[in-house]
Amino acid sequence: MGLGSTAKKIQSLSDRAEAMYKQVQKLQQRITGLEEKAEETHETVTRMDHQLTEQRALLLALAEEQGIDGEEILAEAAIDDAELEADTDADADSATNADATPDTPSGDATAE
Repeated sequence: MGLGSTAKKIQSLSDRAEAMYKQVQKLQQRITGLEEKAEETHETVTRMDHQLTEQRALLLALAEEQGIDGEEILAEAAIDDAELEADTDADADSATNADATPDTPSGDATAE
């Protein structure tokens, strides 16, 4: 009877090993697919970055042709963006602090 029990255990172990092997194969395929997609995304971003650089140069040349200081406009836009981001950060910080501290102590306080 010992051999039958051993054969069942070996079969069970073999089945689990086969299932794990299939899972590993699926994971390898998914990883390969993700690597390919990441490479495609990298190529797309690189291409778009290059196109954006070309467009910026073209717009600056057109602005200069029209007597407009494109660099000044870009600098002002960068300052506006930085101020907007700082305001957003300050609002988020004040909201976080307001959540952490109670607005009024317990009890009814009215101004008379």
